Formats: sequence, C-alpha cells, structure tokens
Amino acid sequence: MNIVLLGSPGSGKGTQSRAISTKLNLVHFSPGDTFWAEMGKKTPLGQEVEDYVAQGRLVPDWLILQILKEKFVAEKRGLLLDGFPRTMEQVDELDNWLASRSAIVDAVVYLNLSEAEALKRLEGRRVCTGCGMVFNLATTKPLLENICDNCSGPILPRQDDSANVVKQRIMVYRDQTEPLISYYRSNTEFIEIKAAQPPQAITAQILARLKA
Repeated sequence: MNIVLLGSPGSGKGTQSRAISTKLNLVHFSPGDTFWAEMGKKTPLGQEVEDYVAQGRLVPDWLILQILKEKFVAEKRGLLLDGFPRTMEQVDELDNWLASRSAIVDAVVYLNLSEAEALKRLEGRRVCTGCGMVFNLATTKPLLENICDNCSGPILPRQDDSANVVKQRIMVYRDQTEPLISYYRSNTEFIEIKAAQPPQAITAQILARLKA
C-alpha cells in the first residue's frame, strides 16, 4: 500500500506518519525530515536546501524526486509519503514513478486543521538536530526536556517556525498544495480526519479507515 499524507504546516503529519508507518510496516518518506537531518549534519544536500527551508519556500521538484528515487530504488515495501507531493507537478511525477514500479497511490489521508490551530501548534514545535525527529511541546513532548527520545540529541525550534516564515509557508500551502485536496478527493481513496484531536485518537481513526 502506498499512502499520501496531506495537511497544512502544523497539522501533525510527522507524528501520524511515524505511527502509521510503524503499524502498517510502510517506509516513511518525509522530505522535510530528510532536509533537517542533512542540515544538522552539514552535508552538501543540507547546504543546498538550507536557504529554501529557512525562507519557507518549496525545495525544487527535481531535487525531491531525485532523493525519492535514489532512496527507494530497491525498496519493495509500500511507502507513506509525508509532505510530498506538494504541487500538481509533483503529483504527476509521483504517479509516473509509481507506474514505472507497477504501483499507484492507494489512499490519501488529509489532516484537516484550522489556520489558527496550526499557528498555535507551530509555536511549540521542536526538531532534533541529530536525527530530525519532530516533537511538539503541546502534543508530543520528549521524555526528557530538550533531549530527543530517538538519538538523545538536542532538540531546538525550527528556523522555519518563526512567525514571518510560518505565514509564508501557510500562504505557499494554500496556493500550491490545497488544489491537491480536490484532485485526490475525486481520483483516489480519500480519508479526511479532523486534526484538532489527541494524536492517539487520530492514529486510531486513520487505521480504522484504512482497514475499512
């Protein structure tokens, strides 16, 4: 099964994608998490995408697709795509790549969250500078303050969660990503979940809908 997870910045895509991919034995791909981990390590890829991420702009399609293809060229399990695709051009590229693997997008999960709630959540978001794992001080706190549960690295606010950058990211989302909602609603199995709920409740609802 190949699943696309859609939602505005702050809607909880990272939290849900990790939970769902673990439950269903899917491979989780998040361009955002990949970029943050690479930036933390100061790799060439991290340096290449840093300006885009820090300003709330979308990383070029060709770069994301290159990473996707190289990372999963030999992968046989299903994919859970978190934060990708983000534009209709990326939808077309993803469909073509999946078709080359005799696969399709089997389901789309849309986490519906108001802009006001998204802004509130983003104020509390923190990211591990070591592995890229995402936390939120309101919904998914680390077990130890400012320490990553996964790798014990330090967790810090994201550069792109500053007020001005957040507004830019939401504007980009509205302009380029919201059209995907209409497209997928009409063209594939579409699951809409209210995202202003506890993370565990959202996970349970997603799993139930997918099984149904």
